Amino acid sequence: MEKHHHYLLNKPHSMLSQFTHQHTTRRNKRMLGELYDFAPGTMSIGRLDENSEGLLLLTTDGKVSAAITGNKVEKEYYVELNGEITDAAIQQLCAGIEIGFDGKRYRTRPCRVVRLKPAPNFSFPPRRYRHPGHGPTSWISVTIREGKYRQVRKMTAAVGFPTVRLIRVRIGGVQLGNLEAGEVREVEDLLELVKK
Repeated sequence: MEKHHHYLLNKPHSMLSQFTHQHTTRRNKRMLGELYDFAPGTMSIGRLDENSEGLLLLTTDGKVSAAITGNKVEKEYYVELNGEITDAAIQQLCAGIEIGFDGKRYRTRPCRVVRLKPAPNFSFPPRRYRHPGHGPTSWISVTIREGKYRQVRKMTAAVGFPTVRLIRVRIGGVQLGNLEAGEVREVEDLLELVKK
């Protein structure tokens, strides 16, 4: 029986969630393959956009990928916002909000949003330091079961608090934990870890 390979990765800022330049015309972009000697046929399970960081799961098993990308698995993000988010905005996000997707309007499903105080402290610093005059920021945790393109960024912008920094910290039972930016860890049974 063919042995499959599964990986956890802390995707750094400014890196694409892909292995080749096949889907982009920008040849100077950093790809996942430069981080580790992945087994042939490795694919990312879902994506994080170029400006987002955090937990990315990878596998050589298409069945595992399909099981995890479904709407049953929770994905949790820590999100730094421009401005001090209000209780009203948090309630709007929790209830579901209308965003644009593929030229159409889309209403997000109800989700869990929690204000994070104190702000989380990550060992990997932000890619771009903000100028001190930019005003206050606040942090929230957003837990969703769907994953439309740039969904969390679109959600926070829709309630008037644009995302400054976005880090995925959990997929199902798998936590980002102490993985450093760019660090890859190979694991045995990825599906079991996610289901925990």
